[in-house]
Amino acid sequence: SADRILSVLSSTAEEVIQGISGSGVTAIITGASSGIGTETTRVLALPGVHLIMAVRNVDSGTEVKEAIIKEIPDVKIDVMELDLSSISSVRKFASEYNLSALPFNILM
Repeated sequence: SADRILSVLSSTAEEVIQGISGSGVTAIITGASSGIGTETTRVLALPGVHLIMAVRNVDSGTEVKEAIIKEIPDVKIDVMELDLSSISSVRKFASEYNLSALPFNILM
């Protein structure tokens, strides 16, 4: 219904994920070292999603990772280099991710 849609649109990200378990789920978040990518990563950490921060700048990604760990100490989070404007970077990321044997559930 329209009321339900408006309710979801006015909800915070934390409210939207309330009651959801991320156990066994892996999410690759592109652009996770700034802006909405950082916030998406932080919020998906709350229900226990294993997070892969796919970032161009690993140092910046590591800073964000450390900040999230301070807020959510038991988070499962990794930083991997990925520049979507470079096909060689995309291939390297895909190859390294495949070697990790992690499931591939969410790509954002």
